[in-house]
Amino acid sequence: MKLSEILKGINVLSAAASGDTEITGVCYDSRRVKSGDLFVAVRGYESDGHKYIPMAVEKGCAAVLCEEAPAGNVPYVQTDDSRLGLALAARNFYGDPSREMKVIGITGTNGKTTTTILIKQILEKTLGAKVGLIGSISNMIGDEEFHAEHTTPESCDLQALFRQMADAGCTHCVMEVSSHSLVLRRVAGVHFAVGLFTNLTQDHLDFHNTMEEYAKAKAMLFPMCEKTAANADDPWTETVMKDAPQPVYTFSAKSDSASLTARDIRLAPSGVRFCALEEGELVRVKTNLPGQFSVYNALAAISCARLLGVSLADAAAALETAHGAKGRVEPVPTDGDYSIFIDYAVTPDAIENVLTTLRGIAPKRLVMLFGAGGDRDRKKRPIMGKLSADIADFVIVTSDNPRTEDPMSIIEEILPGVRAGKAPYKVICDRPEAIRWAIDHHEPGDVILLCGKGHEDYQIIGHEKIHMDEREIVADYLAERAKRT
Repeated sequence: MKLSEILKGINVLSAAASGDTEITGVCYDSRRVKSGDLFVAVRGYESDGHKYIPMAVEKGCAAVLCEEAPAGNVPYVQTDDSRLGLALAARNFYGDPSREMKVIGITGTNGKTTTTILIKQILEKTLGAKVGLIGSISNMIGDEEFHAEHTTPESCDLQALFRQMADAGCTHCVMEVSSHSLVLRRVAGVHFAVGLFTNLTQDHLDFHNTMEEYAKAKAMLFPMCEKTAANADDPWTETVMKDAPQPVYTFSAKSDSASLTARDIRLAPSGVRFCALEEGELVRVKTNLPGQFSVYNALAAISCARLLGVSLADAAAALETAHGAKGRVEPVPTDGDYSIFIDYAVTPDAIENVLTTLRGIAPKRLVMLFGAGGDRDRKKRPIMGKLSADIADFVIVTSDNPRTEDPMSIIEEILPGVRAGKAPYKVICDRPEAIRWAIDHHEPGDVILLCGKGHEDYQIIGHEKIHMDEREIVADYLAERAKRT
């Protein structure tokens, strides 16, 4: 493809490269540059891609897209925003693949992962569609599953994945859209058929600084969408959806004035039941997913399906056999009269939701084991501690992806909240040791929640991912206990 075609839509300030230059790839990582590539120099938070232009040239890149004109005889194109330039160049290079499918973007603090998985299943069951999925647990092309590095991939990787999906016959793609990806322009140039907002609660304030900035980031998705849907019960909806295409299809578990309303909600350990009301039509909805938050996830999934032409009755029927996401209120086998669940909850709101759900099925004690991620929003740490100690009967504070922070320093920032709560607590910094302690000290009827890791099978210490799967830790320790008896 000629450079001039790849530059369509990009604001070019100056150039020392011919538009007839043949480009065979688009790359933003100098280590991965191949001969004939367009290398895009992106300013990151830890390094600046402009420093690696000489390396990219040495490896044979055909041209460089950058914000600062490089020294020497380098074929370059200068733009005012290389992140945006990367997204548009990748879109053009891969042939604008998001227009060959219906792309559904889900954004919000909580519920994105489960909602995307539910939507995928509804579309497959009702439309017979081949559906791609992009999310925090994995990426999927139909039934084929791939590792996911980020919730939303970098723009160049995202467009390449769209191309794979379209070429494989996917008619739809449902994806999680993180606030980081919106600010960092990863989804710039993507054509969204539907955009949906789940909710906004405290998280990522290490990146966005304030809730207002966080909401502003989420709002960036909706002007890119043909149709939109939103949670009418969330106080941030009006702010986030201000510039969304109208009308916004709304869903609610409280108000009949929404486009879709849940009535007669019944919560049980086996799942939720409710009646979905839309313009006078009432349909029974039954899911295998427990908790009040599952009502909202189901409503969100139905809302997207309705905007894509699926009938209310068909969407509800598809949900009846739909499964949730790995690491979301996931039961783990035990060796006795107690239960263990694994959940990904890492925000105050998500922690409150999962604890409230398990509180309803814990006949005796609810034991909460959790930590807080290092190099992330520190303000939420004591809040998470207070919620845990107010809802659970016993709290074990431990480590969870400390990254470059000292694990005990993180725990010390959680403890003021725990001490202000009602439950007794114990600190065990080593997470596997904490899990083994919880098992050894369980009481009959206990429900033990291993909170924060969810689908993750690793612990991030420093900059390294070290294998640590809580399912394996539990299974291995139960096998060890069995040998003792």
